[in-house]
Amino acid sequence: MDIPAVQLVRQIAPQPMIADVAAEVRRQWLGSATARRIRPGMKIAVGCGSRGIRNYLTIAKATVDALKELGADPFVVAAMGSHGGATAEGQRELLASYDITEAHLGVRVVTDMDAERIGTNSWGEPVWWDRNAQAADGVVTVSRVKPHTDFRGRIESGIVKMLVIGLGKRHGADQHHSWGTRGLRDMMPESAKVIVEKTPFIGGLAVLENANEETAHVEVVDRADLFEREPPLLDQARQLMGRLPFPAFDALVVGECGKNYSGAGMDPNVVGRMLIEASPEAETNNPRVTRMAVLDVSPESHGNGTGIGIADLTTHRALAAIDPAPFRMNNLTARFLWRSKLPIGFDTDRECIAMAVETCWQPVADKLKFAVIPNTLEVAELWVSAALVAEAKENPNLELVGGPVPLPFDAAGNLMQEKLFPHSVRGRRK
Repeated sequence: MDIPAVQLVRQIAPQPMIADVAAEVRRQWLGSATARRIRPGMKIAVGCGSRGIRNYLTIAKATVDALKELGADPFVVAAMGSHGGATAEGQRELLASYDITEAHLGVRVVTDMDAERIGTNSWGEPVWWDRNAQAADGVVTVSRVKPHTDFRGRIESGIVKMLVIGLGKRHGADQHHSWGTRGLRDMMPESAKVIVEKTPFIGGLAVLENANEETAHVEVVDRADLFEREPPLLDQARQLMGRLPFPAFDALVVGECGKNYSGAGMDPNVVGRMLIEASPEAETNNPRVTRMAVLDVSPESHGNGTGIGIADLTTHRALAAIDPAPFRMNNLTARFLWRSKLPIGFDTDRECIAMAVETCWQPVADKLKFAVIPNTLEVAELWVSAALVAEAKENPNLELVGGPVPLPFDAAGNLMQEKLFPHSVRGRRK
């Protein structure tokens, strides 16, 4: 079957968005209960991680500036578990890719991997914490709150996870992941209770993003309110997150996977594939995808192709972009191995996409539900085949743009993703 013509579909449901992000972050910090814990001269560690956050530099700088305004002496500490190959240099490089640097923030950025045991949780397991954070007078975090890619629970990704996994460094990440989903869903909050009791953590900035990946809500959560406040923020984030607007796809092409798009490389909450060992696929409102192809690993991943196995097909170019050191470190630490089994590779994007269409179990061209997205983070726009165009016409939250066109390939047979998605991360990168 030929690769079908596609038409642009845009999701147009109204989205909440903060107009002046820096001003709102400052207002949140200065008006918070956490601010009243800060005294002039206190050395405050600001935990920053490896998650892609829109306006990350703006939010981090506004946090640092607000702490200075309160009289504190802030510095940044890496809070990303085993990412960056579990090395100080790798984590510094990851933060720098988001402009979280001394030059941009005007404060020290500390990425040492040293952690110390600070106590024992209710499971009888040790609790580890960053040595530099523990030595500070106070610790705050900048944490995106969102549904986790690996499990469902009262607390998933957010401040608690950054405290336990991020600031636990490699020891904390390895220990909790060694228990699989139980270690994240059930043990992680127990370790967080020890951290709140035995460390200088005083509060965290929760960042929520809308379906267009714009900053929708920021809120400082004080240490005293952490376990009560994070669950409703997670519920709010789940309602806001971007999703694919169709219930089923015969073939889905993802331009790039990467750690800057999701901790899982491609967000299972978006593409509907959890792929967790010894666990059934969850019955959710996520779409059903028969055949999935991914074309590239983002350069922001620094060779970490985690999650590439969520797709069935890929390119030799994407496979060659994987650096075995960070790829193995992250996946062996996380212990979710199915997602990173290497898919079948092809020389060109055209071959890869054609084979996705050929093997998707829908041989009738007019019924083929085919789509292309840039990544699993930016799904406000997607290019779809005629069968999905027909569905889009019945959805008031979808807008059809232009008419059907063939996918644009260059002379080498590779998809011109920047032409399809000029406002995406990849489009802006070029």
